[in-house]
Amino acid sequence: MTRVLIIDDEPLVGEVVASYLERDGIECEVLATGAGAADRIRETSPDLVVLDVMLPGVNGFEVLREVRRRSEVPVIMLTAREDEADRVAGLELGADDYVVKPFSARELAARVRTVLRRAQRMDPPDRPLEFDDMVISPSTREVLVDGSTVDLTALEFDLLLHLASRPKRVYSRGQLLEAVWGSSADWQDPGTVTVHMRRLRTKVEKDPSHPTHLRTVRGAGYRFDP
Repeated sequence: MTRVLIIDDEPLVGEVVASYLERDGIECEVLATGAGAADRIRETSPDLVVLDVMLPGVNGFEVLREVRRRSEVPVIMLTAREDEADRVAGLELGADDYVVKPFSARELAARVRTVLRRAQRMDPPDRPLEFDDMVISPSTREVLVDGSTVDLTALEFDLLLHLASRPKRVYSRGQLLEAVWGSSADWQDPGTVTVHMRRLRTKVEKDPSHPTHLRTVRGAGYRFDP
């Protein structure tokens, strides 16, 4: 059974979200504090985490930072702030998506299903993709740059693999949302792609400000140059 851990200090939010997800046969656990949340995630290995930013004591950013040291579990952040900096901060730390409060439980449930579909699908080719300084192994989900292993989140790997599998092809942010996130601009901010691309460049490019592989095509999107 698919399991989701909801971490939110507002009891009503946790109860309503859990109720919507349980209609789809998803088992839910609700925590009201960030203290010990990372340990609970490690102990129970949920398929996805819904994580509020504004938690008492240990906030959501601190929880996410600790989780990403140990796990690639998909995380959807909840934030009551409309400040873009908060949303970007969560994505920079490795969140897969975010939802701004107030939100409808129906919308969040749809986001959860979308992220779960993306995490659970993947029928990768067996052969590694080899370039001058980079090797991408779909079957093992490993990336080597100049012979050294690069630590990528699951979403970063999927984004890199999708672009590298089709060198020189230009993808808009909307197309990448559909192909990699399994979402669309109707549900998700295209800026999510921009933030993940920036993070990915810092990990696989020798000079992220002048990338050789992950290129921006002004006014069009992104492409992978071999």
